[in-house]
Amino acid sequence: MTSLHLLLWIAGGVLLQLALYVCIGFWRHWQAYRALRTAAEEFEIAVHPEAAPELMQPEAAAWTGHRTFHVERKVPEDATAQVCSFYLVPEDQKPLPPFLPGQFLTFQFDVPSQTGGTQPVIRCYSLSDAPHPNHYRISVKRAPAPVGSQFPPGLSSNYLHDHVNVGSQLQLRAPTGHFHIDQSDAPVVLVGGGIGITPMLSMLSWCLTAQPGRELWLFYGVRNSAELVMQAQLQALAAQHANFHLHLCLSNPQAGEAGVHQPGPEQRHRSRVDVALLRRLLPLKPYHFYICGPTPMLRSLVPALEDWGVPEGRIHFEAFGPASIPRKNPATVRQAALQGDDKQGAVLVTFAKSGQQATWEPGMGALLDFAESHGIAVSSGCRAGACGSCQTSIRTGEVAYAQAPDFDPEPGSCLLCVCTPKSAVTLEA
Repeated sequence: MTSLHLLLWIAGGVLLQLALYVCIGFWRHWQAYRALRTAAEEFEIAVHPEAAPELMQPEAAAWTGHRTFHVERKVPEDATAQVCSFYLVPEDQKPLPPFLPGQFLTFQFDVPSQTGGTQPVIRCYSLSDAPHPNHYRISVKRAPAPVGSQFPPGLSSNYLHDHVNVGSQLQLRAPTGHFHIDQSDAPVVLVGGGIGITPMLSMLSWCLTAQPGRELWLFYGVRNSAELVMQAQLQALAAQHANFHLHLCLSNPQAGEAGVHQPGPEQRHRSRVDVALLRRLLPLKPYHFYICGPTPMLRSLVPALEDWGVPEGRIHFEAFGPASIPRKNPATVRQAALQGDDKQGAVLVTFAKSGQQATWEPGMGALLDFAESHGIAVSSGCRAGACGSCQTSIRTGEVAYAQAPDFDPEPGSCLLCVCTPKSAVTLEA
């Protein structure tokens, strides 16, 4: 055997060993992949999630400032006409940019005042439908005066119901908001309490159109069937889509209303939406929970879901007005309180116009909630850093934001609804 033959035999042996190593590695990875796929199929989780549809990729800023829309349709949505949907079309007739289902619109109204003339009012309303290129839809509940109190009825909701009709023009800011549905294939549980159903309707409509195979559960809580919004539409969707499970929860049903055994595509329950009901009905799967409703519902439901073992990253919620929702995870508590450092300690806050001073401590929430808890009235709208109506000048000191607000405050000012004091601060409030 020549030295050349010996060299070839050695090279061949090395290549054979490399080939065996590659084959063994591939076989092990294939077995791991098969095991992962089997586990995913067992829990009905997509191994290869579909790419997000284009409509879920809105521009960072659809437009700046206000844009003029007119009301194309005004439609009552419940048995007592206390909820109306407004279909809004842009005056410039240009296509509308998409939004993320669950987001809201910010309106500026010129509402008649008791002293004559008008007063500007800023309010935010959730979009209640999937994105469409030629119109937006909001669904607004008339807010009556609270029983036994001296407070007036809701200013903006009654203005919309009583004064805004087909052809009326409205000023809108672009859709925004951090509460919106995710783009994965994970099963979803939507929970809407009262008029909190509106962002759920947007999420539901989008999912059934863009992700028709995604598992969806909707738990809709009201006092009685007269308060149900878009009942016929929801029943039709439940009848058309086997993967959509509709549950209507009546906490105070009227005499003669059917209970849980009522025939139809939905199930009815004589109860509030609570974890006991969810645990009884939901199969054990890695759901994402999206919840919108009054503060008492969130204060009971969110911690109960965490006690059940739902990871905090799978619980998403939005409350009406100010809300401090207790969370089990300390990191989440700090996030909810808009404060990342519990070691900061107490901070003195001075409200210059009101002539008051108070001590803010970590866990007390945003400065807007803090001001209101001390009887200081501050103009506000969205309470989510989007509308700018709570913008307040800072005389001295600094504030901090847990995340950048959607509305860009003017230099030397802050949005009280989403900031906390970073140092001793004096505010023009």
